[in-house]
Amino acid sequence: MLITFKCQAAPDVMMLGDLAQYLLGIIGKRLGERGVITHDELPAAITKLEGAISTDKQTRAEHDGHFHEGEEGYEHHEIPLGLAQRAFPFLDMMREAHKGNADIVWGV
Repeated sequence: MLITFKCQAAPDVMMLGDLAQYLLGIIGKRLGERGVITHDELPAAITKLEGAISTDKQTRAEHDGHFHEGEEGYEHHEIPLGLAQRAFPFLDMMREAHKGNADIVWGV
């Protein structure tokens, strides 16, 4: 299922439901049929998501080079996408919404 986040201050952001649920969980929201992140909630939400990204980057750096160790048939090093890459469009939307004094909605 695709979720489309809308905001007057930024282009729409579409993502799969699993990722949307994960990102919303990080910022303390639940994925429902409809929802909103109000302008007043954005500073805390941005801080929480930035913190999660920082933690993910640190964890990934500590495990760099160990993602496929010991796997049979291992030929080259593939690092899975991190939270920073997956969350950037949503984080960017939240920053723009905060600057533009706008809310973010989905399911409308």
